[in-house]
Amino acid sequence: QVQLVESGGGLVQAGGSLRLSCAASGRTFSNSAMGWFRQAPGKEREFVAAVSWSGEDTYYGDSVKGRFTISRDNAKNTVYLQMNTLKPEDTAVYYCAASPRPFSAHYMYEYDYWGQGTQVTVSS
Repeated sequence: QVQLVESGGGLVQAGGSLRLSCAASGRTFSNSAMGWFRQAPGKEREFVAAVSWSGEDTYYGDSVKGRFTISRDNAKNTVYLQMNTLKPEDTAVYYCAASPRPFSAHYMYEYDYWGQGTQVTVSS
């Protein structure tokens, strides 16, 4: 069993920044690729970013490339999502996810545990 707890969401003005954190427990964190997904009201959950077990490989959705940065600290069992130049269309619930594999990409089926989500609201 894996527990994932997201934090850091909130309300921010367009152009601002937020840093999301996801604390993991219950499985060897350093063996797992980690990802962030988001879901806006009335829309499907979409891929945001992923990071390999070592942190060396990262992947981003097209809508966030150049603005968001995913990273991890295996000593703290935590993955981060630094979000800069936020836009109103970034408003969504953001979910952290853990994969049973060391490398993952864009697909929800590659992840077997999910957090409860944290709300990010960007005002115009």
